[in-house]
Amino acid sequence: MESRLFVALLLLCLAAESCYGGVLFSSLPRTLEITASPQQGQVLRAGEDRITVSWGFNQSVQASDESYKRVKVSLCYAPVSQVDRGWRKTVDNLSKDKTCQFTIVERAYDASVRNHIYEWMIEKDVPEATYFVRVYAYNSAGEEVAFGQTTDVKKKSDLFEIRGISGRHLSLEIASVCFSAFSVASLFGFFLIEKSKAKGFSKN
Repeated sequence: MESRLFVALLLLCLAAESCYGGVLFSSLPRTLEITASPQQGQVLRAGEDRITVSWGFNQSVQASDESYKRVKVSLCYAPVSQVDRGWRKTVDNLSKDKTCQFTIVERAYDASVRNHIYEWMIEKDVPEATYFVRVYAYNSAGEEVAFGQTTDVKKKSDLFEIRGISGRHLSLEIASVCFSAFSVASLFGFFLIEKSKAKGFSKN
């Protein structure tokens, strides 16, 4: 009897979590327009290149932005870079979704500005992958109430790549060459000193 009651309570909790545990992405209206500077298939480098994004309310939709209090623009993984990577998994429940992990900019929503523009330097810790850009609008309770993204529904268009830091830069290359040259010179100098000492001993 107790085990049946436990199972029933567990199922009830799971059902409640699925219903009230977070906002569902599928329930959000796409009322925000957003564009990003990278072109389809373009390759950018972390720590070197910049992305310019612009966003605003889509004036052509039959909706209101009165409840919008904040917006957050994020860099999001494309499906091709989510395969066999559970830590990047897309989940309809946004409290568990791992698609958009890198914040480009977050600020108060200003309805008086129709087109917001922001330039972002790609951070050095952004991993190598294929991405798109998404923006969420939040209400006063901090809940997602609308979105917009640079790609289509299936997330196949307007995707771009980011390459990670290679770990070798020009300054490091120069330092490496200088160190190698110094090592060779030191070894040669040590050889000459030892040779001169040997000659001195032989004369004595």
